[in-house]
Amino acid sequence: MHHFYHQSAPLLDLSFVGHSISLTLSSRLVVIVAVIVALYFLIRYLNDRSFGSDFEIDKADIGIGSGTISFKPNRGDQQIAYAIWVELSTRKIGIPIDLKHDVVYEIYDSWHNFFSITRELIKDIPVNKVKSKSTQEIINLSIEVLNQGLRPHLTSWQARFRHWYEKQLAEAKGDAEPQSIQEQYPKFDELKTDLLAVNARLIKYREKMRELVFGFER
Repeated sequence: MHHFYHQSAPLLDLSFVGHSISLTLSSRLVVIVAVIVALYFLIRYLNDRSFGSDFEIDKADIGIGSGTISFKPNRGDQQIAYAIWVELSTRKIGIPIDLKHDVVYEIYDSWHNFFSITRELIKDIPVNKVKSKSTQEIINLSIEVLNQGLRPHLTSWQARFRHWYEKQLAEAKGDAEPQSIQEQYPKFDELKTDLLAVNARLIKYREKMRELVFGFER
């Protein structure tokens, strides 16, 4: 009885003929490589497409008027949103304020720094990216948040409170807590109400930047 064995051809055959090297690729290897390349580009396409779905922001949620912004974000928009989200998430602006523990004077320092940093982030966006409608929407939204959401409160309260607080702090005894001092401000209840309202709207803004970066999953 005769037994026949079939040995598959190697995927890659390297041979030496004299001073020459011969490299032969099997058709199976070519197909495998083609499939891997196709999968790679398919995954990239699906990832890019996931950022191309409609994204909506209600202006009323963040206190900059009425109406809804709708656009299709791209990867560049994700980078911009991430930079803004980091700033909002690491300062007393995009996280809840508790005036039993937080000091208004320090909050204003943080808000002022955020104002300056956000302007620089916007200025640093390459001109070729600004041509994108979705990028323009994020830039315009951020500018409106600064000018309509943040600036009015700072204009109304910051200078007056700082002047009063610095004077009170200089006259206070060394063991006086800043939280106790700030509560003595003549219009503290009005300041507090407005400050917390701004804070709540800016938290909404931070959440929208987070959704742009990470999607809707919590």
